[in-house]
Amino acid sequence: MIQAQGFAALSPTTPVVPFSFERRDPRESDVVIDIQYCGICHSDIHQARDEWGGSIFPMVPGHEIAGIVRAVGPKVTKYKVGDQVGVGCFVDSCRHCSSCQSGLNQYCLEGVTLTYNGYEKDGKTISQGGYSNVIVVDENYVLRIPNGMPLDKAAPLLCAGITLYSPLRHWKAGPGKKVAIAGLGGLGHMGVKIARALGADVTVLSQSDRKREDALRMGAHHFLSTRDKKVFAEYANHFDLIVNTVSAGLEMGDYFGLLKVDGALVAVGMPDQPLTFHPAPLISKRRTYAGSMIGSIGETQEMLDFCAQHEITPDIEVIPPANINAAFERVMKSDVRYRFVIDLRK
Repeated sequence: MIQAQGFAALSPTTPVVPFSFERRDPRESDVVIDIQYCGICHSDIHQARDEWGGSIFPMVPGHEIAGIVRAVGPKVTKYKVGDQVGVGCFVDSCRHCSSCQSGLNQYCLEGVTLTYNGYEKDGKTISQGGYSNVIVVDENYVLRIPNGMPLDKAAPLLCAGITLYSPLRHWKAGPGKKVAIAGLGGLGHMGVKIARALGADVTVLSQSDRKREDALRMGAHHFLSTRDKKVFAEYANHFDLIVNTVSAGLEMGDYFGLLKVDGALVAVGMPDQPLTFHPAPLISKRRTYAGSMIGSIGETQEMLDFCAQHEITPDIEVIPPANINAAFERVMKSDVRYRFVIDLRK
């Protein structure tokens, strides 16, 4: 077994603390990765505090992982020692269901093996995440980080980047399309950058004016404060696509009204409470309300290559592990511009 040092939540009500545990020895197709950086996703906090229910403790969070290959199993062909690589939100899937066979392994019908807060294929071993110094992952679920992309900036792409890239590509954001990103946080700011690089006309929808300058700097063509309810009348039937990154509940009818005929509003943020809305705004213009979850391994690699080509990286604040708990509190207050990344090299 490989001895690992990490940082874990031992219960929903206690802070993240140093934690020693074991990783498996590499199997034939496994890659051993020395983790250098791991992003902090809002979902890390939800799960460490058991806010969604079903959390497994002790929990080492983290699914935005960037590091260097330490060792490989004898059948590994994709990676070699010294490569810079990443690991995202899941580390395995069944590989034989219709979703996996069609390249949509994030929607595995038997359920993916989560990078953390889940169980590995044996059904007994708790999967532990990237707030640690080493991880062992099958090569087919490892991503290649392009040369020249800094590892600290690459880490958040493994969740925040792909979570926005996937719906933007699926709903064909590009030239001639008016795309709105609701919320300018860790997810939303990546949506702005990617949508702009895809060639879309990009608008940020925010309940506050305080991020207007940041939105425009990142590439948004327009910024609308939805605190002013006149916006919903002035921009009715305006957008082809809205990607909602907001975790809080919204008046969905207002946002549906912003869509053109056949427009789509796609949810990627996870509200704490169920939403209630009337379907009339959808029915009246053949609009679509949909959801999207991260991306497949293949699409995530495509996203990394796209971001490298267009020099897209997240805005980050790098912190030492000692600041994880303080960072959690700041995330809850939206006091981060725009993603915390833990430096795990020491």
